[in-house]
Amino acid sequence: MPLVVTDWLADHVALPADLTATDLAAALVRVGLEEETIHAANVTGPLVVGRVLTMKPEPQKNGKTINWCRVDVGPEHNEPATTELDKRTGQVEDVPAGRGIVCGAHNFAAGDLVVVSLPGTVLPGPFAIAARKTYGHVSDGMICSVAELGLGDEASGIIVLPRDFGFAEADLTPGQNAIKLLGLGDEVLEINVTPDRGYAFSYRGVAREYSHSTGAAFTDPGLAENLPTPPPAATKDGFVVAVQDAAPIHGVTGCDRFVTRIVRGIDPSAPSPAWMQARLTASGMRPISLAVDVTNYVMLDLGQPLHAYDLDKVAAPIVVRRAQSGEKLTTLDDVTRTLDPEDLLITDSPVPSSCAESQDIAQPQGSSATTGTRILGIAGVMGGASSEITRTTQNVLVEAAHFDPASVARTSRRHKLPSEASKRFERGVDPNLPAVAAQRVVDFLVEFGGGVADPAVSDLNTVTSSHSITLPVELPTRIAGVDYTEAQITDILEQIGCTVVRPAQATRPAQATHPAQATKAAPATLTVTPPSWRPDLTEAVNLVEEIVRIDGYDKVPSTLPAAPGGTGLTPSQRLRRSVARTLAEAGLVETLSYPFVGEADNAALGLTADDPRSNAVRLLNPLAEDKPLMRTTVLVSLLDTARRNVSRGIPNVAVFETGLVTLPCDEPAAAPIPPVGQLPSADDLAALYAAVPAQPRHVAAVLAGRLDAAGWWGKGRTADWADAVELATLVAARAGVTVTTEPDAFMPWHPGRCAALVVDGGEYDGLVLGHAGELHPKVAERFSLPARSAAFEVNLTALDTVASNAPVTAHPVTAFPAAKEDFAFVVDQEVPAKALEAAILVGAGDVLEDLTLFDIFTGEQIGSGKKSLAYAVRLRSDSGTLSADNVRDVRARIIAAANTIGATLRA
Repeated sequence: MPLVVTDWLADHVALPADLTATDLAAALVRVGLEEETIHAANVTGPLVVGRVLTMKPEPQKNGKTINWCRVDVGPEHNEPATTELDKRTGQVEDVPAGRGIVCGAHNFAAGDLVVVSLPGTVLPGPFAIAARKTYGHVSDGMICSVAELGLGDEASGIIVLPRDFGFAEADLTPGQNAIKLLGLGDEVLEINVTPDRGYAFSYRGVAREYSHSTGAAFTDPGLAENLPTPPPAATKDGFVVAVQDAAPIHGVTGCDRFVTRIVRGIDPSAPSPAWMQARLTASGMRPISLAVDVTNYVMLDLGQPLHAYDLDKVAAPIVVRRAQSGEKLTTLDDVTRTLDPEDLLITDSPVPSSCAESQDIAQPQGSSATTGTRILGIAGVMGGASSEITRTTQNVLVEAAHFDPASVARTSRRHKLPSEASKRFERGVDPNLPAVAAQRVVDFLVEFGGGVADPAVSDLNTVTSSHSITLPVELPTRIAGVDYTEAQITDILEQIGCTVVRPAQATRPAQATHPAQATKAAPATLTVTPPSWRPDLTEAVNLVEEIVRIDGYDKVPSTLPAAPGGTGLTPSQRLRRSVARTLAEAGLVETLSYPFVGEADNAALGLTADDPRSNAVRLLNPLAEDKPLMRTTVLVSLLDTARRNVSRGIPNVAVFETGLVTLPCDEPAAAPIPPVGQLPSADDLAALYAAVPAQPRHVAAVLAGRLDAAGWWGKGRTADWADAVELATLVAARAGVTVTTEPDAFMPWHPGRCAALVVDGGEYDGLVLGHAGELHPKVAERFSLPARSAAFEVNLTALDTVASNAPVTAHPVTAFPAAKEDFAFVVDQEVPAKALEAAILVGAGDVLEDLTLFDIFTGEQIGSGKKSLAYAVRLRSDSGTLSADNVRDVRARIIAAANTIGATLRA
């Protein structure tokens, strides 16, 4: 995020003398630029200008030679003059007022002005300076280098002020505050800029926002009339530039403006001025060389990225084009990158022989044999190494261009190459800035580098004018709830740079037969043209946001909206909540897991290749390489949750999860890729929805270990298949759906202890809603669960479809007494209890109130291959008390119905 140096900001907007970074942050946050952090000063304490009075080299035993210096650091800091014995000569010498400092550098001499950190100074690091004894002397401070002050990486020698930073010696005096001189003592504000406000990535933009917040006078440095030298018009002999974009992204040409300027004869050794280096460093950029520093400085100041080429290494014409498949470029970070056909490139046109020597490049389509053959850089992202500025560069070609934000953003992300330039281009740069920014660079190179501006200028300009927006005058008030007058709206929009026109108001016909139809002015509207630096202002609501922002968010009343009337939860929502509540009341814990699985997970579940659940949707960009598939069953995720709990010392697990599964189509439809930044068409939306695979909602549960805890009251009870079947049946009952259980063999359940839940009766009779039972031993082993763990999974979407969702009808409670009868029937082992229960229901008829299986017995007494099922039957009539004869008749019908399936009453 941008760093804001107060001293630099003051070049463009009037700031109070006592403004702090905290005050600046408070002013900017009022207009929507949030504070990220405030960086403390780089250097604190007594850092001063000093003049070297004497300098004595002293060779040391380790072969190193140090300099014993006497430095004048100003009357306020000097030690008094004295005398001392020179150990080498044995003579007493006069020592002038100053400080004695040991220094190991040799790039200075007596009489030079240097930067001295006195005891108490804290340098970046932090590194505290104190007087200390070294090499036989007490060094009472330190003579500083660029690196020690955090101004750069050069550490081979100390700073000599007039030579290294371009100050006039007459302006420097010993004892002068070097912190203020070098700009090292300012707090720096870091702000957070939202993606739609790219103009705030510059001091120009931040200064304008501070002016909006406080009313301070603002001078726009991006306007030609505010420059010392207005930018000249393009000339016929300007450096030739061509744009050949045969495949623009979304039909937008990748480059609509390209300005070049030339400066000849600059001094390659000329340093950037100290104030510029200090400002760049404080703003987070490392000073490199004059040409590079100047382009970076203007970019930070105006928001226009620029690039400087060594003119002697560039051949006209420059061609802006898309990359060809297989092309490569070594960028300034010394990384060779394989380019994509969507990448926009800056290329030049050397003779074929030099081109062949440098790189093997495919010829761009539509160009001649010698144009656009050598790649100079990736447009708007980073330059190449072949034409970079070096320490010998004397002639500079300055580029200031405007590139399509979408093109730059895609390239920057594709190559994982964010740069200061790409940050600005992808957020939108003012297309009117290139000529102004290039002129600023030229002026700096002439002033500080001794160069001469070449009169040749090129300006390829196909920028279209900003579109106008129709703004109803009442819209801001209607949206924000604050009364804005037309004058306020116009004033605010003009403050942010818009052009506002009030069109002539249309009127209705004056002739009317009723007073209500008399002449009446149409609703007032304004025609607003956004400024060139605000590409984010595209519709009326954007303008409303600006009006509210500038006038003050604090003026918008806090009003809670009235809750609209509605029908409450949908039947599907009620079912999901009812099922979750029911399972929680049964003692299960609800969990949530990711729907991403791998082929190994499906294999652990025992799914074979021909199982439809093995055909899963594969993600193009999965979160984890080992889980690239969308799950087709909730159990695969839930079993992993149960395994994790058991492995962490929780042996008794009862968990459930409700979630979506993804079932791919046999022939999936192709999904269109709609453009970014606009609403997809109705046809695109329909095609997108058609391509989405079916995603029914399932509920599943896993039971492992004890369901009832053991204690002094008994051994407890281990969960088994019957508990899973009961819970699954209970889920169906909550939806009002009657199901029967039928034996089934369905992984991941045990083939002999698996029940299918089948709809009983109605339109969906025979539909399988899910399965329940004991897990297959191999599955339990693969998931490290206890043996005989149980589970169920039910299709909630199908259950909701089957459910009638009819209102629940309450039946009156009868006051007549119940009659109780017990039955014990002997049946073959393979006869399911459900079959016998169905027979009892038929025999009992309408008077049956409750039927409960309370005992199962097998043994020699009833014969081999037989079992005894004992039921408690409760009978009650709504019309009267059941007599003994009535009960005997019902009992006889129950026994007769049981006989039809081979059941006999146990004696």
